[in-house]
Amino acid sequence: MKTATETRQILDLLETQHPGADTELHYKNAYQLLVATMLSAQSTDARVNIVTPDLFKKYPDAKTLATAKTAALEREIHSTGFFRQKSKSLLRMAQILLDEHGGEVPADMDALTKLPGVGRKTANVVLGHALGVPGLPVDRHVLRVSNRLGIAEGDDPVTVEGQLCAAMPKARWTRTSDTLILHGRRVCRPSKPLCDTCAAQRECDFYATDVASHAARQVRKPRR
Repeated sequence: MKTATETRQILDLLETQHPGADTELHYKNAYQLLVATMLSAQSTDARVNIVTPDLFKKYPDAKTLATAKTAALEREIHSTGFFRQKSKSLLRMAQILLDEHGGEVPADMDALTKLPGVGRKTANVVLGHALGVPGLPVDRHVLRVSNRLGIAEGDDPVTVEGQLCAAMPKARWTRTSDTLILHGRRVCRPSKPLCDTCAAQRECDFYATDVASHAARQVRKPRR
């Protein structure tokens, strides 16, 4: 695994490729981002952004969401997938915010992860983007890109989060996650990565061991 200095240098390169990287979910406050992130599980940010404008007009805060009818809420979020479980989690989450946090989203990892439907990744998204608390969300893109680059090792999100946090300054944690996510979506794709367009190609373990070696084998392959 690369050193902290090498990791920061790689993120510097990727940030030049994805300047201003940020979450692609649309939100105006911590409550909206919490709801949007919960809905994004097994869905896409683009799909969630289609659903949330009307949803937030009808349920602008935890108090109104807690009073929502299950059937109506399921219809409104149906297109995001897993709508029954998401509806149940949203209703319980809103009620807990009212009962235990005065209707506000707590700026605390432990309190957030005790909410139904909220794991560490979702909590880090809300903390880092809406509440000013450094957080480094690790999703499938962060796992894939960081392992390919060699700046992290393993497929456990908590382990990779710890490795990246140890290498990056706190002030860069959230931007690091956003940058790796966008790079995973736009360049370092699962099956067909666009290595020739990657700003960190020369530093990438995956390119050096897989892509470059494959290209070399193709060049050396004798003609028949």
